[in-house]
Amino acid sequence: MDYIVVYITTPDYETAKKLADYLVNNKLAACVNIVDKIYSIYFWQGNIERDNESLMIIKTRADLFEKLEEEVKKNHPYSVPEIIAMPIIKGSNDYLKWIDETVNR
Repeated sequence: MDYIVVYITTPDYETAKKLADYLVNNKLAACVNIVDKIYSIYFWQGNIERDNESLMIIKTRADLFEKLEEEVKKNHPYSVPEIIAMPIIKGSNDYLKWIDETVNR
């Protein structure tokens, strides 16, 4: 089984909490950590933008990425939300087993 960590930025903490609850309740994520108050500088529509955001750090299985992405896009206020995944190369067997037991099969 392949496992991933997904990063998603949101405009604020409340949006991140709402989206995290949705993903965990729908068994698309085993765990979501929210880092409030990050500062983002990015290029968007011809301008350099600077915004305060929140960062979601999501642990799940790779086979759930497409469904997770679809649900985030439906429930996220940004027209192009950051949704990026990185593989978990190694992890505690107990923790990875817990992910399997927690998310959709």
